[in-house]
Amino acid sequence: MDLFLPIKPTILVVDDSSANLSLLFGLLHESYTVKAVNHGAKALAMVSQDEPDLILLDIMMPDINGYEVCRQLKATPRTQHIPVIFLTSKNEVENEEMGMALGAVDYITRPISPEILLSRLRAHLVDATHARTMRINNEYLEFEVAKRARDTAALQEVTILALASLAEVRDVETGNHLRRTQHYIRALARHLREHPRFSSFLSPSVIDMLFKCAPLHDIGKVGIPDRILLKPEHFEPHEFEIMKTHPQLGYDALMNAQVVTQESMEFMQIAKQIVYTHHEKWDGSGYPQGLAGETIPIPGRLMALADVYDALISRRVYKDGMPHEKAKAILVAGRGKHFDPDILDAFLALEDEFQAIAKRYADTEEALQAKAIRLTRVLAD
Repeated sequence: MDLFLPIKPTILVVDDSSANLSLLFGLLHESYTVKAVNHGAKALAMVSQDEPDLILLDIMMPDINGYEVCRQLKATPRTQHIPVIFLTSKNEVENEEMGMALGAVDYITRPISPEILLSRLRAHLVDATHARTMRINNEYLEFEVAKRARDTAALQEVTILALASLAEVRDVETGNHLRRTQHYIRALARHLREHPRFSSFLSPSVIDMLFKCAPLHDIGKVGIPDRILLKPEHFEPHEFEIMKTHPQLGYDALMNAQVVTQESMEFMQIAKQIVYTHHEKWDGSGYPQGLAGETIPIPGRLMALADVYDALISRRVYKDGMPHEKAKAILVAGRGKHFDPDILDAFLALEDEFQAIAKRYADTEEALQAKAIRLTRVLAD
């Protein structure tokens, strides 16, 4: 049994009687490190600085009585685990009931039997040591779980950004398009999270996943031939049909990854919805499935507006960006046709924030020129 206890556990004795303190010190000091105070306030101050392994506590004291000392100890997370034994001459049943109700582990009345007191001390110290070990183990497990969760989240973000960057290298878009659409979609989601049509879906965790997954929206473009993907002019009808396959290509890639990893994580579901449905239209005239209205998943509806707005206002190597007011007029004309009416209305409420995002993550001339050089080399090859 000795293996379960510290070499010399520390016991704090709290009693306003110097005779009682002297008696208990003589009884305990050979087996324990004994600390003694004669006031409840001093006991609380001492415990806050250096926690004992157990407290022997008198009830009747002049400043703060033992009941109040125990109540304060048990109300404080840092000290609530310390076992408290009331050691008192108050032997009425109601006194003992009060002490135990406050969280004491035992209630011993005077006159004390040294053998019984020592036996009870040892038993409670063993229990306290077991409890401390379990608490340390639980804290370690909680730390490891939190660390694993952070590592998983970081891996998700790295994977998403790596995949998105792979698509961006071959696309006419710049990397800042990904950043802008991330922030647009988060702004829309935050604005709509109290809306009755969206509140049950747009939880804080879902909004965070929307932000992280948005850069994947055009991942399927890696499967589109360069002669079509990089073409600066309008597509021929047959070329556009090929271009319209990129949501399906991206969805298939994510599905294959999900099958291989056997993961059904919520972020993967949201990523697939963004990739597969961001070209669907509210009136059913979009692609690849021709979904309409509420059958289009919310992530796809949000991404549709964010993506179209950014495509309109952004400069490309082959075109100038459109002024905000002109882009806004095009979006408004698509209310109830291309876009969910409530999402379009959210955009109108947030147009200043959209403009601020566009300005903050604007494409630099250097980035556009670097993109032009890369695309020229790809086409030349």
